[in-house]
Amino acid sequence: MFDRRDPAQTPTPEELGRYINNPLWEDFCAHMEKTYGVRPRFEFSKCGMEYGWNAKFKKGGRALCTVCPREGWFTAMVVVGRREKPAFEEAIPSFCPEIRQLYQDTAEGNGQKWLMIDLEDRDGRYEDAKRIVGLRVS
Repeated sequence: MFDRRDPAQTPTPEELGRYINNPLWEDFCAHMEKTYGVRPRFEFSKCGMEYGWNAKFKKGGRALCTVCPREGWFTAMVVVGRREKPAFEEAIPSFCPEIRQLYQDTAEGNGQKWLMIDLEDRDGRYEDAKRIVGLRVS
């Protein structure tokens, strides 16, 4: 059984999928691979806030997003940096209310906002998370 907090036990994609146990995870991975040609890479985080195994999607050395697995759902951490900020703020009226509120409530540091988007259903947050990742690629 996969233990998210065991640094000696690197998960396989299948183990992480069973741990998350939500079809949205497979859909998200398929979207990232089809759209950007990236697959998740597993990295162990010793950060106190998100200690444990995470899945990172990177393209050309640039992080597109980091996924923090949960039992039954996952959190996508997407950074809105200086490069993405103008496009994001122009598009903000088209985002769902939860994403607009999250952006407003997230503190800015070094010109960036680290959005932690909880994903458990195919709702506006899910579609918006994919759009925000797209801003990082553009």
